Amino acid sequence: MRVAVVRNKDVSGVINRFGQRRPQPPGPQPQDYSDNVVAALQEGGHEVLLCEGDKGLIATLQQFMPPDSQGRPSGIVFNLAYGIQGEHRCTHVPAMLEMAGVPYTGPGPLGFGLEHDKVITKILLRDRGVPTPNFRVMSRGTESIGGLRFPAVVKPSREDDSFGLQLVNEPAELKRAVEVIVEQYEQDALVEEYIEGREISVPLLGNGELEVLPLVEQDFGDRATRIMTWEAKYIAAAAPSKTCPAQIGSKLAMVLRDISVATFRACQGRDYARVDIRIDRAGQPFVLEINGAPSLSTDSSYLVAAEAAGHSYSSLVNRILDVAHIRYFGTAL
Repeated sequence: MRVAVVRNKDVSGVINRFGQRRPQPPGPQPQDYSDNVVAALQEGGHEVLLCEGDKGLIATLQQFMPPDSQGRPSGIVFNLAYGIQGEHRCTHVPAMLEMAGVPYTGPGPLGFGLEHDKVITKILLRDRGVPTPNFRVMSRGTESIGGLRFPAVVKPSREDDSFGLQLVNEPAELKRAVEVIVEQYEQDALVEEYIEGREISVPLLGNGELEVLPLVEQDFGDRATRIMTWEAKYIAAAAPSKTCPAQIGSKLAMVLRDISVATFRACQGRDYARVDIRIDRAGQPFVLEINGAPSLSTDSSYLVAAEAAGHSYSSLVNRILDVAHIRYFGTAL
């Protein structure tokens, strides 16, 4: 099978540098695992092309995977692209592929849009009875917080990778945090109650009957800041250790699985995802957010869970591809 792995590493492939750009990491760049995905797919026997999700993508795909003699797709995209610039960047490559009639892994434009907008995600979860922390949306930091309790977590309403994530303890800190987000990220801030307790990642694989991979706990140890900041995700010295399988009772584990599947369905998930949950000291879980295309870096929570389930890197990547192919064509590769 021809498989094009699409990423966004080179940001020069645009007509103009215009509109909201993806934030730059505050430290070293996260691991680029696209080469690992390419190698895994080649190990699975596929003909693989690595390319950029930019203005030349459609022409590149048309040359690499032209339609067969009956006008059907002759290949599929393994989508690792998160966009270059503009609003809801992660939706851009899926939208291009939808227009061009090219099948691909992961969420569609709607799914990416829903999970990328954290406020919409929380509204959808509440409508379905899925517990999520109390929240407010702010553009100044002086709005009424109503019954919202401190400490609070403040973050951009439409970013990923924990960009701009801050923990605040009183109104003056909240005002400054909101002002920074509005100025730096050009969007409103999501302010939600901080849930003191354990943090569990629930990795999902599939579409119809979802497979729930072993749960992963982020172990913050004695760290003063017990939230997944950008540094905690990408700087080894600041990263919490991961415990997999998480040491959780069977009844609570079933609750976490159920609300994670409900989150996946509410946000139009496809193929694979990771749901992040906090469990407070009373044992009550709260869904923080869903990542519809979680990192496949070698040290990611998703890979830790997959390895605990018996997958190698190669078998996981090829399984994700199979799941997408079944969704489109009804059969595995």
